[in-house]
Amino acid sequence: MIDEEPQRKRMWVHPIISQRAIKGQFAVLYSDLRMHPQKFFNYCRMSVATFDRLLGALRAALTFQDTNMRRSVSPEERLIITLRYLATGNSFSSLHFDFHMGTSTIAGVVRATCSAIWWRLKASVLPPPTRQQWFDIAQGFLERAQFPNCIGALDGKHIRVKKPPNSGSQYYNYKQFFSVVLLALADTNYRFIIVDIGSYGRTAEARIFMASRMGRWLQSNQLDVPEPANLPGSSGPPAPYVVVGDEGFALSPHLMRPFPRRGLDAKRRHFNYRLSRARRYVECAFGFFSNKWRVFLSAIQLAPQNVNVVIQACVVLHNYIRTYDTTPEEEADVYIPPSQTETLPLGRSGSVGLRVRELFLDYFSSPEGSFPLPQ
Repeated sequence: MIDEEPQRKRMWVHPIISQRAIKGQFAVLYSDLRMHPQKFFNYCRMSVATFDRLLGALRAALTFQDTNMRRSVSPEERLIITLRYLATGNSFSSLHFDFHMGTSTIAGVVRATCSAIWWRLKASVLPPPTRQQWFDIAQGFLERAQFPNCIGALDGKHIRVKKPPNSGSQYYNYKQFFSVVLLALADTNYRFIIVDIGSYGRTAEARIFMASRMGRWLQSNQLDVPEPANLPGSSGPPAPYVVVGDEGFALSPHLMRPFPRRGLDAKRRHFNYRLSRARRYVECAFGFFSNKWRVFLSAIQLAPQNVNVVIQACVVLHNYIRTYDTTPEEEADVYIPPSQTETLPLGRSGSVGLRVRELFLDYFSSPEGSFPLPQ
């Protein structure tokens, strides 16, 4: 009988991982980065003060008990790892070598921290708007976009993902890649007001909006939106408070979309221009969102449920940083022409929606509501 060769014992901790406290990126850089605010901002995508404030809000959820076998990962390191993943989109395998931590541990840290960010902060940075907040949002659109009675700019963003197994064409969108949809309503401070996350990429944004709680609440007047009011300087009939969207959404009494681009007369072209001035804020919000959290610049290599958790965390962080950190380049009004956006026309315009749009059309052509077109 041939003696079997004894099986080699696996290492309890790989030598690379065992050097985390000495050579890991957190151990090497964290203290030095805090002494250089601009480098810290580039690394974490937020200021030191905002990081400390965020850490204070999350510390209880990110603190775990040490055991006799090993020490837990500190809340500071958990947050740094997660922010680096969101800011760079680097794979967990890459972060494994950066932070000298196991790949599965990295994945667990990112997932748990993103979940904590969403559940701990969404009530404070993404609350249901009150009536006074709707008035404030409308005032912002009047002052900055010259569009009265507007309570938000609506659009969807396709978040690129790897094809989930056994999913068929559910996630395959009209832009010809796999995605889930982030549908968002934004204000003139580029903050998200209400979001819907995780719809299949193949679903049209108009259908997502109609099926979402946001759409149902708006159509059934459950969002505490102010009552219709006269447009500034006008003695005409009161106009309802509306959100603005692109051609992909169906016209309704509470949602304004542009006129079709063919055969426009001067009045309708002016209306489309005014609407695009208001709608640009959600386009810019998505631009700031993706440029700060570059995990969205390539396909996210996670299961759909974990992709949704990542999106939720980044939505909350977007609003959190827009509240506490601003930079001059993000404050610049960047105009995105309607011709640069892709849309899929869907749905028929309701008669009440048509009357509301005609009300805004006549107002924008009147002396009280006129605004010069760009030359």
